[in-house]
Amino acid sequence: MSRVRVLVGTRKGAFILSADGKRQEWKIDGPHFGGWEIYHVKGSPADPNRLYASQSSGWFGQLIQRSDDGGASWAPMGNKFLYEGAVGTHQWYDGTPHPWEFKRVWHLEPSLTDPDTVYAGVEDAAIFRSCDGGQNWNELTGLRGHGTGSQWMPGAGGMGLHTILLDPQDPRRIFVAISAAGAFRTDDGGVTWKPINRGLKSEHMPDPTAEVGHCVHRIAMHASRPNTLFMQKHWDVMRSDDAGDSWHEVSGNLPTDFGFPIDVHAHEPETVYVVPIKSDGEHYPPEGKLRVYRSRTGGNEWEALTNGLPQSDCYVNVLREAMAVDSLDSCGIYFGTTGGQVYASSDGGDHWEAIARDLPAVVSVEVQTLA
Repeated sequence: MSRVRVLVGTRKGAFILSADGKRQEWKIDGPHFGGWEIYHVKGSPADPNRLYASQSSGWFGQLIQRSDDGGASWAPMGNKFLYEGAVGTHQWYDGTPHPWEFKRVWHLEPSLTDPDTVYAGVEDAAIFRSCDGGQNWNELTGLRGHGTGSQWMPGAGGMGLHTILLDPQDPRRIFVAISAAGAFRTDDGGVTWKPINRGLKSEHMPDPTAEVGHCVHRIAMHASRPNTLFMQKHWDVMRSDDAGDSWHEVSGNLPTDFGFPIDVHAHEPETVYVVPIKSDGEHYPPEGKLRVYRSRTGGNEWEALTNGLPQSDCYVNVLREAMAVDSLDSCGIYFGTTGGQVYASSDGGDHWEAIARDLPAVVSVEVQTLA
């Protein structure tokens, strides 16, 4: 029988939740790296026992940890991030130039085919690659060097490269998203990059339709249709059917189109999930009701999923990395909250249950489906 492993990064450590294919009884293992901020934990699709974790502390700095046994043991990897391409500046909140810095690793994305190759998205916005299991890292300097970097500015949480999507049909194509710069794509393995923000509109910007500067919260794709992308932006849920060359809004009947995570059903490329939050100033669910919204039509038509979720006096947030799906026949959906709960649905969102409570605030959730 298949098994499921849920990798949870929190403000005070990492936790590994595991269950068999029925997904009824869950074992919680952790905390790993207790007391540390764990921005992201993700497993290799090529070797499920190979896990990578981003461990960060305001006191002790940034570490990359690696496990080769499914999280039973961990070892720190090479943690020298060489900013060879970091010459220049980006824009600060008041419009003044600000030198590139290195603060933390927001996202780790293992290769789809090689467990020793892994990408890292960092703050200030840059992408790095390791081809030796995390021992050595090199920046893909074309991203920050292509010409618009000086116009990027941090979002409220910092200027992090938080999303990396690898095209399963074209190993040279990678999508990234940066807050607050927008979405970008490379078609040559990271040598050159182009902004893919046409159709985005951000009212707070001097030019609402500018080429860069948009606060993209998250992008998602279905592996079978890598040209179709879904985006949760700082206001607006968006869709592209041409690999990001153009976007159109699919917020439809959502109660608010502000939110952070977005994901796609494992077997239904037109089924999309978001978690609306009241506003950019009030990061909690509208009316205090925690609702996941599902569209079975690729956007515009949305239904509230509430069965098993608190529908009164709930004021948690769900952060951008804190939603994931498994690939079992009845697709499981998972998300974590800043209140320390991890919710799961084993039937595509129709019914929910808390599989963990009282954890530290959840930053990221990833899922592995194991044979």
